[in-house]
Amino acid sequence: MILMVGLPGAGKTTRARQLAAAHRALRLTPDHWMIPLFGEPMADGKRFVLEGRLLTIALQALRLGTSVVLDYGLWGRDERSALRWLARSAGAASQVVYLPVDTDTQLARIAHRQATAPHQTFPMSAADVDRWREQFQVPDAAELDGGEIPGPPPGWPDWAQWAAEHWPTCTDS
Repeated sequence: MILMVGLPGAGKTTRARQLAAAHRALRLTPDHWMIPLFGEPMADGKRFVLEGRLLTIALQALRLGTSVVLDYGLWGRDERSALRWLARSAGAASQVVYLPVDTDTQLARIAHRQATAPHQTFPMSAADVDRWREQFQVPDAAELDGGEIPGPPPGWPDWAQWAAEHWPTCTDS
């Protein structure tokens, strides 16, 4: 399972398409579902519901021997750790692919996307980008090298329960 990590405008979807073709992998991209279904990126928490359903499909595909590219963004270390753990529990390896982007390039790409494909994107302001950059947790060397998966946050007995809470529709069956 390949985990695409980066902010909007980093080039995740372009790279995810390349990796999916190279690995004959199933590419799962919530953004391609959110606009047609709900017309907005989060839709009162529905994004995590959708992501959970897509993760269920991803885990089934992994168990069938099909590679998967998750084009989610994955801003948080806990999300990435949970997904690495879920991939391992499905008998698959995982790889974190991080695409850093400087602010000027990011804003230019977002503006281009909004100008050329407004029906396929969400409005994003410079203030949004600044706020998101503060929230984003850059992957560390252990994540990028496929190192040890850390334990879940305090209060969680394991990553399966953390994932079930974060992505309420992700069923591991």
